[in-house]
Amino acid sequence: MLTIGAGGLEATFAPEVGMLGTSLRFRGEELLDLSGGVARYEQGHQTGLPLLAPWANRLSGWRYEIDGVEVDLEGLELGTDPNGLPIHGTMTAQRGWEVLTSSANALRARFAYGARPDLLAAFPFPHDLIVDVAVDDGALRVSTTVVPTGDRAVPVCFGWHPYLRLPGPPRREWRLLLPACEHLELDRLSLPTGVAKAQAAEEEPVGDRIFDDLYALGDDRVLAIEGGGLRVAVTYDAGYPFAQVFAPPDGGFVCLEPMTAPTNALGTGSAPLVPPGERFTAGFSINVA
Repeated sequence: MLTIGAGGLEATFAPEVGMLGTSLRFRGEELLDLSGGVARYEQGHQTGLPLLAPWANRLSGWRYEIDGVEVDLEGLELGTDPNGLPIHGTMTAQRGWEVLTSSANALRARFAYGARPDLLAAFPFPHDLIVDVAVDDGALRVSTTVVPTGDRAVPVCFGWHPYLRLPGPPRREWRLLLPACEHLELDRLSLPTGVAKAQAAEEEPVGDRIFDDLYALGDDRVLAIEGGGLRVAVTYDAGYPFAQVFAPPDGGFVCLEPMTAPTNALGTGSAPLVPPGERFTAGFSINVA
């Protein structure tokens, strides 16, 4: 594991275990929920700050077609949701990340996805993943780049899943800050229906509410939680036009998830494509004050 930090904020990542973010501490207080620890992450349980790739969230079935490529996932060992749908891609706890550079406050790592036939069976689009993380000015900044390494365009539908917590007050007393955006309706399988409704900005206590909701962001790209004198805000750049908010009834956390494409973008064939010779980069930051 490698720890980087500056100005009272420290972040720890584990390149040897899926590039998982295992800790984010502000003045010694932990802001990531690592329920189950690294051991459970290695068993497929999402926790901490994991990268969800090549797709975030769930697919609608065990086959998909995009850009003229048909993929059959039957028989592959993939994580599934409670309805048996493949979820969160293939990168959970994957070994093989190479640390390219590291310093006191920054880290760069690369994963050669195209060199892994076992992973290409589920996502046959050769590419490199490059993750840059840095801590400065009270923020953890995470940048993820997809670089095609074959002769096919690469669909982009990855995301990150920060399990955020606040020390002190219980979750029901935290305030959830959402910007004005579009709330995308989900069906009983948590898949988008195609219906979108305008949602006004809100700054309300979490209370007894539960969330597993998808949003299309507008000009304001900051989602946050506040409580106990702390504000933890996730700022999305243009590469992350969608956000999932996840707060289950039995959790002591709120996830404010950056997503490059909506849920099931592979299944609908709507994921953006990166042509060979080009690259795609998306970034977000977790700002603490």
